Amino acid sequence: MTWSEFSFERYRRYLPAAAIFIVAVAASAYLSEVSLTDLRRGILKGLSLLTLFFPPDWSACKDMLQPALVTLVICLVATPIGAAFSIVFGLAAARNIAPEWLRLTARTVIAVERGLPEIVILLVLVAAFGLGPFAGVMALAIGSIGMLGKLLADAIEEIDPRVLDAVAAVGATPWQVIRHAVLPEVLPALVANSIFRFEVNVRASVLLGAVGAGGIGYELDAAINQLEYSRATMAVLMILLLVFLSERASDWVRSKVL
Repeated sequence: MTWSEFSFERYRRYLPAAAIFIVAVAASAYLSEVSLTDLRRGILKGLSLLTLFFPPDWSACKDMLQPALVTLVICLVATPIGAAFSIVFGLAAARNIAPEWLRLTARTVIAVERGLPEIVILLVLVAAFGLGPFAGVMALAIGSIGMLGKLLADAIEEIDPRVLDAVAAVGATPWQVIRHAVLPEVLPALVANSIFRFEVNVRASVLLGAVGAGGIGYELDAAINQLEYSRATMAVLMILLLVFLSERASDWVRSKVL
């Protein structure tokens, strides 16, 4: 490729879109009060505060094990519940399985759920059930239904229609079509997406723990609020270890199952 190929004429059609994008970014930065001076000042202040977090409080390690286990248990319970209910919503939201009125209803419910962050759902559940891991389990399960339900519905709609027609042609009932043609086709996708959702839930549970779900997230929030920065560093290290182990375990399960 030569320099002559980078001509103005070649890229002129992209200039209007690029100009609009630059203007939009500049206007957004102005409205958001973005300041390079504040950025530089904040970075310097953050680096000075970073020294307060080291060295970690290694004596707090044993105190972090039980909250980390709570976080892991929350995800282990929430993910299968969400995956199980996502099958129902996925079937109801698939065009080639459900009637149009049911599909639109299921798609609307999934879209509304996916539009609500888990932390908003948790705040509602905390008001209903109180603080504790149960509210976190329900929030992550509902979040899993929205994500997995949409992915499963899309996977069902991508099934070759000839497969469904062949099963129905031999006299199979709609349930038998689902049992023998739909579920075997989408089960690998459901398993893979559920494993990925488990990894997402591990990260989300840390944030939810800080606002009432318990677990390691609560310990991190409490340590920072009490200005125990060394203890907070130990909680961060435990979170990183938990995320790393969950990813390795997910990779192992994925290789064995799929």
